[in-house]
Amino acid sequence: MIEYVGSFKVVPALPKKLEPLRYIAKNLYWTWNQDAISLFRRLDKELWEATYHNPVQLLGSIKQNRLDEVAKDDGFISQMNRVNDDLKNYLKGSVWYQTKYEKKKQNYIAYFSAEFGLTECLQIYSGGLGVLAGDHLKSASDLGIPLVAVGLNYKEGYFQQYLNNDGWQQEKYDIIDYHNQPMELEKDEEGNPIKISVDFPKRKVYAQIWRIEVGRVQLYVLDTNIKENNLQDREITHGLYSGTIETRIQQEIILGIGGIRALHALGIEPKVCHMNEGHSAFLSLERIRQHQKNDGLSFEEAKNLGFYSSIFTTHTPVPAGIDIFPNELVEKYFGKFYRNELKITDSEFYKLGTILDEKEPPNFNMAHLAMNMAGFVNGVSKLHGEVSRKMWVDGFKDVPFNEIPIDYVTNGIHIRSHLSSEMETLLYRYLGDGFINSVADPDVWKSVHEIPDEELWRTHVRRRERLVAFARKRLREQIISQGGSQEEINGAGEVLDSTTLTIGFARRFATYKRATLLFRDIERLVSILSDTERPVQIIIAGKAHPHDDAGKKLIQDIFEFAKKGHLRKRIVFLENYDMNIARYMVQGCDIWLNNPRRPLEASGTSGMKIIANGGLNFSVLDGWWDEGYNREVGWRIGNGEEYRDLDYQDEVEANMLFKTLENNIVPLFYNNGNEGLPREWIKMMKNSMSQLAPVYNTHRMVQEYTEKFYLNAHKNRTELIENDWQKVKEFTQWKANLIENWDKMEFVSVSHSGNGEELKVGSKYKVTAEVKIGNLTSDDIEVQIYYGKLDNADEANENSYSKMKCIDCKSEESICKFEGSIKCGTTGEFGYTLRILPKHSLLINQFELGAIRWVSLIKE
Repeated sequence: MIEYVGSFKVVPALPKKLEPLRYIAKNLYWTWNQDAISLFRRLDKELWEATYHNPVQLLGSIKQNRLDEVAKDDGFISQMNRVNDDLKNYLKGSVWYQTKYEKKKQNYIAYFSAEFGLTECLQIYSGGLGVLAGDHLKSASDLGIPLVAVGLNYKEGYFQQYLNNDGWQQEKYDIIDYHNQPMELEKDEEGNPIKISVDFPKRKVYAQIWRIEVGRVQLYVLDTNIKENNLQDREITHGLYSGTIETRIQQEIILGIGGIRALHALGIEPKVCHMNEGHSAFLSLERIRQHQKNDGLSFEEAKNLGFYSSIFTTHTPVPAGIDIFPNELVEKYFGKFYRNELKITDSEFYKLGTILDEKEPPNFNMAHLAMNMAGFVNGVSKLHGEVSRKMWVDGFKDVPFNEIPIDYVTNGIHIRSHLSSEMETLLYRYLGDGFINSVADPDVWKSVHEIPDEELWRTHVRRRERLVAFARKRLREQIISQGGSQEEINGAGEVLDSTTLTIGFARRFATYKRATLLFRDIERLVSILSDTERPVQIIIAGKAHPHDDAGKKLIQDIFEFAKKGHLRKRIVFLENYDMNIARYMVQGCDIWLNNPRRPLEASGTSGMKIIANGGLNFSVLDGWWDEGYNREVGWRIGNGEEYRDLDYQDEVEANMLFKTLENNIVPLFYNNGNEGLPREWIKMMKNSMSQLAPVYNTHRMVQEYTEKFYLNAHKNRTELIENDWQKVKEFTQWKANLIENWDKMEFVSVSHSGNGEELKVGSKYKVTAEVKIGNLTSDDIEVQIYYGKLDNADEANENSYSKMKCIDCKSEESICKFEGSIKCGTTGEFGYTLRILPKHSLLINQFELGAIRWVSLIKE
């Protein structure tokens, strides 16, 4: 490797009049501002496409005579000044958070994610998780949330996909030139890059920090490709989800531990940390270390401080999707850290990596670490919350299923980032700026019904026409790169039809997503696609993981199907699925097809992106669609069943898919009436937009995170650090005393009113209990009556509880008497039992300590 002896940076030579372009290009607010995008496209349309919609590279590549030319163009200057003023006004505006909560507050929330999908030119994302993280930041910016974000700056990013002549996926990796990206290197007052270090075995690894402006939010990404590191360590941030398992733990150490150190190096001390998946969970260890070192707290005190101010969001519905490291590898990187810095034993440390009551867990589970270190845990849809509780039920012994402390916040999308310019113009005309400033307000979206059918349909058709033109162009490029014949190249211009019902299917090619379900009955599919009066066409895109041969085989199968003569014009597979292809597809497709194997889709957000663009969803009842579906807004595949026989499931659901297409979707689309408009279809478009758009967006999602978690986490931390950390010390002592004495508690007696006679609705069933509390006080515990119908005893969702009140305590015997009642609201035969739970104002939930005592002795 050549070592240069010096370096210098070259920047665009912009005429003075055009200097605002540099400022506009550096803030990703342009990615959701159609006027700004139009401005850069106006500079040089072909170069805008060639630079992959990268305004920084565009300004560095454009010819000087073109810059001089637009500097004299009054129309261009006027548009540039308008965009510039819009950005400045946006940045200083007072929005939702400032209006509802605090006018001015320093950033106190830090959001960590291994990937961020912000725009196609910034290749630091692979798919849905990253795009969700990017949309989170954009909505946090729009809402004024005091948040910063932390990630990694990958030199290669995720792979670029292409197919060989046999349709087998190949991967190539493009090197990213950071200096030609919308990001800036953080420097100190002397102009030197700010760097942090992390201890690795027998060495230190250094990272520099790049800043990406996302509207009002700053995203800081760490980069180890610097001269202070050896060649091996420079590669740590080389690729996203690449390398060995040791590369993964190295990346996650840089992200978590290095991320916290980077924020501190920049003068940012986060009060609340949000871990988007478990990749960044090591940050919790660094927060503990810093409080031990800087504030003199014990390990448990520092752990409590972090626990009550941290959020963990899980996105996976299966254990296989979680990073799990062998203890030997963890010991290699953390042995000295936990002994010398955290000052805990190996037993104490490795228990942090499991929620199971194991003496010696064989592996270190990153999701379990996050759960042990975060008091707020959530899935990403209502169904996924339930799936997560099932997945981790073994970690919550004796806790009724519905009370397992895993919440949910259903995902959303940043609507303006995925909305076509034509549709945005139409919505602005009829909804005003409400759909921009009050995205989550259902009343705003009701005005969709005021849009004339002709205008809505014409706008959508125009986007379908653009999608078809884009698909033909991309297909032609693919055929040329594969060495196709001239006949095949010419044929690319004949595929698809801009007047035909268009189905989109685009996602990661994991086997559970069943990309080939539609091809299970080829004859039936051909019949649907080739109908001369009511044809259908399908556009497909997606990548398989480089090591997933089963996923690659699905792509190859579709490639072969699409080459068949009777399907060639009706099926197109677009290579190298990314945010640009996704944008064309969600803006132009009529139907978004999603047929995962329930319940393996945690949320899924691609179908949400089609809503505001006027497309309709056709999906298995999984993820968000399980709660979003009703017959007025789209179609479902199945009724939410789950099967053991997977082949039978595929057969049943493929039949449902075809039947719905044949009997419902296709006839409705082509029912044009005398005016040439599919009125009933347009009615469903409007229903979907008005009912779903105000719910399935990241404005609603981030507001929910703020009000459910961020504000409460900040309140917890503020309370715990009161009086020079006295509160956290007292609370830690309270917890230790409670755990020490918990098993010494016991029920002495339980009695109830009546002698077995029947009770009437509206009456009360009284219960009294005596509890020996030992060294605890009645204020430390809560005694509850847990009850439900006898026939539904195992259905936790059907059961309820009622709090009991302490009416007397005999201090000499440490026995307290509790009294409570069950209000008889419905008829039936009921049963009850009693339980004791911890009680403290700082507890996020009463099950977090793993302490629960059910009655086992009853004396009448």
